[in-house]
Amino acid sequence: MIQKTPYHVTIACLILLMGLASCHRESPNPPVNLLIIYPDQMRGQAMGFLGLEHVKTPHLDQFASQSLVLNQAVSNYPICSPTRASFMTGQYPQSHGVWSNCNSLSSPFNYELPTDAQCWSDVLKEKGYDTGYIGKWHLDNPRVPYIDVKNNQGRVKWNEWTPPDRRHGFDFWYAYGTYDYHNRPMYWSNEASRDFFHFVDQWGPEHETDLAIAYLKNKENKFRDANKPFALMVSMNPPHMPYNLVPEKYKSLYDQVPLDSLVQFPNIPDEGTKWGDYYRKNIKNYYAMISGVDDQLGRIMATLKSQGLEKNTLVLFASDHGNCLGIHDEISKNNHYEESMRIPFLIRWPEHLQPRIDDLLISTPDFAPTLLGLMGFHEDIPPGTDGTDYSNLFLTGDGERPNSQLFMSVNVGKEALGARGVRTHRYTLMIQKDLDKQDQVELFDNQKDPFQLNNLSEKQTEIRKTLTKELEGWLVKTKDPWL
Repeated sequence: MIQKTPYHVTIACLILLMGLASCHRESPNPPVNLLIIYPDQMRGQAMGFLGLEHVKTPHLDQFASQSLVLNQAVSNYPICSPTRASFMTGQYPQSHGVWSNCNSLSSPFNYELPTDAQCWSDVLKEKGYDTGYIGKWHLDNPRVPYIDVKNNQGRVKWNEWTPPDRRHGFDFWYAYGTYDYHNRPMYWSNEASRDFFHFVDQWGPEHETDLAIAYLKNKENKFRDANKPFALMVSMNPPHMPYNLVPEKYKSLYDQVPLDSLVQFPNIPDEGTKWGDYYRKNIKNYYAMISGVDDQLGRIMATLKSQGLEKNTLVLFASDHGNCLGIHDEISKNNHYEESMRIPFLIRWPEHLQPRIDDLLISTPDFAPTLLGLMGFHEDIPPGTDGTDYSNLFLTGDGERPNSQLFMSVNVGKEALGARGVRTHRYTLMIQKDLDKQDQVELFDNQKDPFQLNNLSEKQTEIRKTLTKELEGWLVKTKDPWL
């Protein structure tokens, strides 16, 4: 099931040169640490080592050569809050109840992470881990009186404080709900009350990495109990819009790159159109943001090595969803296209996980049970988990594999409407259902038509029927009211 690409030759050579030990199934002893680096809105194709886009990611390229890379990982509901809730709980929105983004439009429907949800962080806290969260959370609804910050002053309010009883086991807390002013971000620290947030005059990912490095170094036990294993999540907002809010040192990496070389894909709208011009205006800054995030990954990995934490820390690099950036006339995400659904998933654990690229159809709800399984907590995966523990497959390459991945998008307050679909190794099916219109159906052959330009729903009726039946299986499994 491993994709045959020239990159595999590189991986194989690295494995031989490094003399990596064969993977095994024993629970880690001493307990393994967990570090998650989680940028927002980074599409899975935008990593240099894949050779798909002209983006500069030297640290990710190096990290990939030491990691299990899942190049078919997807966000099943590619917007922030539902996916973040799925990552934390191992559940689909039908179970965790976060049917849309947490903001003032969805707040009347109580779309936020339940206080009694069992998250992977709750499990690790119970197992004796010291836990930390840095950066964007976006799992709490804004409430009246709204906090007086910029992104709560428009028609839709976005940002909210997370009280201690809603932090799901995290001991160290330095975070915000959602706030998109990357060059002057805001945070609530551990002991801060709702009214006592603060601003920082520094690019968000850089500031958060400074803090993550301090957490890892842990001088005088200021950040965590050095006698306990740790689990730290660093949730960076970039490469989320607005794309111009990125330091010049990262923008300058693309000054000499011809714009024409970055707009070669046939699904990018033409110049002179609204979304074609949008793509051309923002693509260099989007890549600059990714290069900036890449730089922070390099700093964090260097710290792990200097602190002697490298071998005993499981490191995951992933994102909540991708970004069309105008492709298919879509501003960013919340659609079934490859640029929106596909996300990075690179996981590194020296001497345990064999570096390789694998085409496992992993979905966001699978992340939590798989991480817990890798860390030796198979029996502690919460009973309400929807996702699958693929830890044995990660370690050995063997095990059952899913045939498809669920796609969904929901109309706020109308959970039985919106879009549902499935994605397989070859096809994507999407069915859009509204009360007053005929169902819209799109079917793409992603092998013959990787840019998803030709809708085959009327021509390939047998494939459409087969995939519709596959979709019905997902809807029954998740008890989806859409069915």
